[in-house]
Amino acid sequence: MSLTITPLSPALGAQISGVDLSRDISAEQRDAIEQALLQHQVLFFRDQPINPEQQARFAARFGDLHIHPIYPNVPETPQVLILDTAVTDVRDNAVWHTDVTFLPTPALGAVLSAKQLPAYGGDTLWASGIAAFEALSAPLREMLDGLTATHDFTKSFPLERFGTTAEDLARWEATRRNNPPLSHPVVRTHPVSGRKALFVNEGFTTRINELSELESEALLKLLFTHATRPEFSIRWRWQENDVAFWDNRVTQHFAVDDYRPNRRVMHRATILGDAPF
Repeated sequence: MSLTITPLSPALGAQISGVDLSRDISAEQRDAIEQALLQHQVLFFRDQPINPEQQARFAARFGDLHIHPIYPNVPETPQVLILDTAVTDVRDNAVWHTDVTFLPTPALGAVLSAKQLPAYGGDTLWASGIAAFEALSAPLREMLDGLTATHDFTKSFPLERFGTTAEDLARWEATRRNNPPLSHPVVRTHPVSGRKALFVNEGFTTRINELSELESEALLKLLFTHATRPEFSIRWRWQENDVAFWDNRVTQHFAVDDYRPNRRVMHRATILGDAPF
């Protein structure tokens, strides 16, 4: 079965049809999806009623899977985390962020499956770090390339929201010990395509290391605003059983929190990547 790839915007995004993600995809399908991911940065698949085991199997075709230290997961398939607004405070997703940049080797990508949706609302936006970097002026690109920034787990997972019970507190403290603040390049080079992208995000980036505190604050504010301009982004209106697969190395995303008190349940499998350079 051949894939149909329909681009959705100039900056990023494509819809893929002609594949059944509940089945073990062929090597040819896997390679075609990988090439589409490199080109379009975020891929969307409609009407894919996959279970957690099938989701993890598909994601694992692209790399080793991560088990999140804070979010609950599917007991039988711990590589699939659960984002359920009836169970967990997921407000940290309602900020522009790139997943798990508090790790030395942040995620290559993630596969997100929509399980239960509100009648309306709950869209997700993605933005291209490649488009954002390439739109900067040459002097600013030159200045940024070579700088590093600190990423901190506690910025998106503050103690007051994720340490409310003894069990949660112990998990939070262990995660903080195991994931101290670390540095990544402000501009990341994609390890496959070689294209450069902004690699700072409001969810985890706290400062630019080589600058004064005042300079860092001003520049990060500029970059956070610039990186998420409408022309660099796409908004996806979920339908039940939709699946999204994004390249976490060169994108960031924002889950719009506009549907309370309605419930939204998503499953995510996160694919580990390599150290940014």
